[in-house]
Amino acid sequence: MTLDEELVEAIRRDYRTAPIDERDRVMLEFVEQLTRDATRITPSHHERLRAAGFDDRGILQITLIAAWFNYINRVADALGVGREP
Repeated sequence: MTLDEELVEAIRRDYRTAPIDERDRVMLEFVEQLTRDATRITPSHHERLRAAGFDDRGILQITLIAAWFNYINRVADALGVGREP
């Protein structure tokens, strides 16, 4: 969490070029892959997260949170939540 609006905007534009540490960048790369095609996640993705300092519990938490957001956004999209009638 941050109140730094410039950082938030930089991450929104492209986390790859945002001024974040390598640990956060590795996490976001994993989340992007999970979002785009989770079937292509391999043990090397998990090893990369471990090398960045995440343990199995952290990897599970990242996966569950990202998957939940993906799920709930799709539900909202399917129901038209937030769209003009």
